[in-house]
Amino acid sequence: MLRNLKTVQKELKHHDFRVAIFGSARIAPDDKIYKSVFALAKEIGKHGFDMVTGGGPGIMDAANAGHQAGDTKNLSDDIGLPIYLPWENEANKHLEIKKNFKKFSSRLDHFMALSSVVVVMPGGIGTCLELFYTWQLIQVKHIYPIPIILVGEMWEELIKWIKKYPLKTGLISPPDLDHIFIAKTNKGAMEIILKTYKAFKEGKLHDNHKYL
Repeated sequence: MLRNLKTVQKELKHHDFRVAIFGSARIAPDDKIYKSVFALAKEIGKHGFDMVTGGGPGIMDAANAGHQAGDTKNLSDDIGLPIYLPWENEANKHLEIKKNFKKFSSRLDHFMALSSVVVVMPGGIGTCLELFYTWQLIQVKHIYPIPIILVGEMWEELIKWIKKYPLKTGLISPPDLDHIFIAKTNKGAMEIILKTYKAFKEGKLHDNHKYL
């Protein structure tokens, strides 16, 4: 059941561990990527971690649906941050907390304030925007560093390009890659998430809720 829109602001005051999943809205439910995201999100839900997505269809729907399936005792939240688009206005049906946005900039800032770790699944321009926005804010220390977990072959090729051109020519520095992780499987992604959660519980991971 969807909660009051204002609860996103209340949520920002809570010291909760949250996993954000970015990815394409164009992935259909019968796609193997959708099923893979559902399985990963279900595992995240079983651990009682909150889920944060863009709240729309495709990979976002898979993430919220999977999380809901895993969180059988309803110990954590499904949080969605839908963006207004002429062709996509409906949020998926699995959200418990929702806040709508008209501007990508404000929406991205809320993602940063809410998220303890970011998982990037296959996607297009919007997903790339989310990836690089997170990465840049970490680089310039506008937010505390959080892991960025890249899942899928397309990201492996991107990181190869990053190393071949921006890194090799000195346009970025080696430490800029410290918080980028490639996960070939859900198991690999989950291992990084659990390691991050351990650091969170030990007080070694700072909360970005004051970023806004």
